[in-house]
Amino acid sequence: MSTRIKSAAVAIVIAVILLIAHGTFLFNIAVGAISALAIYEIFRATKMTEHKYQTIACCAFAFVDAFMPVFYKLYMGLFVIAMCLLYLKEHTKFQYTEFFFMLGVGILLPYSFSTLVTMAGLGGKGVFMIVLTLAAAWLADSGAYFAGTFFGKTKLCPEISPKKTVEGLIGGVISNGILMLIISLFYQFVLKGEPIHYLGVLIAGMLAALIGLVGDLTASVIKRQTGIKDYGNIMPGHGGIMDRFDSVLLVAPFMYYMFTQGLILK
Repeated sequence: MSTRIKSAAVAIVIAVILLIAHGTFLFNIAVGAISALAIYEIFRATKMTEHKYQTIACCAFAFVDAFMPVFYKLYMGLFVIAMCLLYLKEHTKFQYTEFFFMLGVGILLPYSFSTLVTMAGLGGKGVFMIVLTLAAAWLADSGAYFAGTFFGKTKLCPEISPKKTVEGLIGGVISNGILMLIISLFYQFVLKGEPIHYLGVLIAGMLAALIGLVGDLTASVIKRQTGIKDYGNIMPGHGGIMDRFDSVLLVAPFMYYMFTQGLILK
């Protein structure tokens, strides 16, 4: 437990520094590195790292994606062409299932993480968007844990995640909506931020808890099918990047959509 607490404390300090530096290249470097590492962890778990050049291409694309969103279609096209060329070159040992798997992971994960970069480019409002997005992805799990500990009886999906319960899920959904409201109130009235659509925040927080759970369970299925406990050990006591960001991968695009549609900020 002490290792988990120390690791989490270090991660929080790093996160605060990056949020302060949200308008600089440091934030882009961090997001690019996280995206590339997440891809590498998935490829390592699924034995795709045996295809060295394809792995390098996917990780490189993920890193670059955090810096040049304006040219996204251009370099995504170059990335796809590079993967096709590698497929043609190694077609005898690089199967089409592996080709499409690596291509899909190599495009979808950077797309998700790039929404955080886009948010960061919006100034103070963007920092709030990032904080609310990460909180929406991570706090639901804490709410579900406590609700499940005290009230959990009905198993949610015992074959995938034995400790998750229906009662914990309900507690996580409700607590997430309430916590999102508290964060939004602090932003508007203490930090003098922009007006908030509180009903939109409540709904977004509750839906994010469900969406984040889908990401969490999907990552858990991959771990079970590949026979690993954690994706890595970059955060001692917590696991790898994918162990911490599995829910963020689905929540970030959802929250970005909610923001762009004017459903959270007036």
